[in-house]
Amino acid sequence: MSPPLLRVRDLEKHFVLARRRIFDAPEVLRALDGVSFELAAGETLGVVGESGCGKTTMARLVLRLLEPTRGEIVLDGTDMLDCSKSELRRLRREMQIVFQDPLSSLNPRMTVGVSVTEPMRFHDIGTRTERVERAVELLEVVGMGPEVLERYPHEFSGGQCQRISIARALTLQPRLVVLDEPVSALDVSIRAQILKLLLDLQERFSLTYLFISHDLSVVKRFCRRTAVLYLGKLVELCESERLYREPLHPYTRALIDAIPSLDPTARSRGSLRGLEGDVPSAVNPPRGCRFHTRCPHRMAVCSEREPPLVDVGGGHRVACFLNQ
Repeated sequence: MSPPLLRVRDLEKHFVLARRRIFDAPEVLRALDGVSFELAAGETLGVVGESGCGKTTMARLVLRLLEPTRGEIVLDGTDMLDCSKSELRRLRREMQIVFQDPLSSLNPRMTVGVSVTEPMRFHDIGTRTERVERAVELLEVVGMGPEVLERYPHEFSGGQCQRISIARALTLQPRLVVLDEPVSALDVSIRAQILKLLLDLQERFSLTYLFISHDLSVVKRFCRRTAVLYLGKLVELCESERLYREPLHPYTRALIDAIPSLDPTARSRGSLRGLEGDVPSAVNPPRGCRFHTRCPHRMAVCSEREPPLVDVGGGHRVACFLNQ
């Protein structure tokens, strides 16, 4: 088997918070705590979980937009945490991001043409004419014509702005694209179009996607594998079809039960059934399994020790004492 395009090992990010009082010890927010996974070239890995679980923090760490507290990030054999500034600048051409809010991710003072060609200008790629030609080519690929070059972001709808953002992300011919909830801010009718576009682009340009989302129904159809985060911890990871068919972690089962159903005869959904209370604070996470304070199947060991993430067969990894 070929080595993975992206390998993440024991990735952590802790934020030191401001003291409430001058003599208080500083509090530490554990946004991400020991996450490990691999991503093969051409694959799509979905990352799901409730708000505040660490999805976006993980995405920004992978792109080196944030500095990790500890861990290892290897992109195509290069250790991203042990490379020089010039090497990191080169690596940035290999990875790009599409943000959640398409309008705010585009500079309102820049025309579409300037926004799309700016990454190429920054990396000194091609002449001005070649950069414009490349921008026109990519805009046409995402369904926009050359006439949009001189227009500004506020003149477009959310779906059109996201198409422009996708074109901008492809200008440097990246291998890894992080999609940070790319369709959550769009109308339902537009979401399907953007998702189909992303699939077409993946096949055409051999792209690898890290897909961040809170919509499990989208992840089920879009991603080959799915990783479930809870309070900064990876609790389950396997192929998407198997995850939805045989969820092993109680939190994963609760997330799947919460997917809304349009079938009036189906049992009621829309909330995390069987879960107690709210998500604990990442500043003071529970001892042992971080989910045990809300788990309907908790045992004494859950509050004493943290369950390791183990493979239970077929690449299905889960961190729960119920399956060990």
